[in-house]
Amino acid sequence: MTMTSARSFITIAAMQGVTKAFGSGDAAVHALEDIDLQIAPAELLVVLGRSGSGKTTPLNILGGIEPPTAGAVRIAGHDLTNLGSTAMTKIRRDVVGFVYQFFNLIPTLTARENVAVLAELTGGNVAARATEVLAAVDLDGHGDRFPGQMSGGQQQRVAIARAPVNNSRLMLCDEPTGALDADTGRTILRLLQRLSRSDDRAVVIVTHNIAITEIANRVVRMRSGRITEHLRNDQPIDAREVSW
Repeated sequence: MTMTSARSFITIAAMQGVTKAFGSGDAAVHALEDIDLQIAPAELLVVLGRSGSGKTTPLNILGGIEPPTAGAVRIAGHDLTNLGSTAMTKIRRDVVGFVYQFFNLIPTLTARENVAVLAELTGGNVAARATEVLAAVDLDGHGDRFPGQMSGGQQQRVAIARAPVNNSRLMLCDEPTGALDADTGRTILRLLQRLSRSDDRAVVIVTHNIAITEIANRVVRMRSGRITEHLRNDQPIDAREVSW
């Protein structure tokens, strides 16, 4: 990897001077301090840091789950600073997809129904769209299975299928391989790598696992709520080659 020089580029998301504090006064805890970050279309960005480094908070702010205490945030040309709840919900529905460590599937719904729940929010042919995205994550023939009938890797693929079902341009992934073994983790990373290269979709992976940085186009290291390093990877490896 080589150190990234400052430059301008087209962005799908940007944070400028973002600070996030919990509490107030002397009791305030600063999760983020003066964060500047740009994310480009078709980029796979890894945010790397240990537990407590603040690495998950940018995901929550970019996804509109938490507001920043200070600073500016833009997603797909929208300034999130003064958006009302209705407009923010529309951005989360139409632009952003989320993938979590523990899948967050509804256990009483089949794989197809878990995907269709989100597909219904965007309209169109729900059944066809659910079938399409399940096929994209190599789950043809698994649509009628319930989460309890699937392996951890298969459940995570269903979770990933939900993220682009709305044709989201920004996928936010919080430790997506944290609950998986290495072989299954590589399968999930390869899928995310493939999705980042299609439809100008940006994929952000938050992780503590340094091995995952090898598949990224760019790596941001965090410590104590601050970005300590920006690295550009000119030759990302195929996720099948990742070893940890």
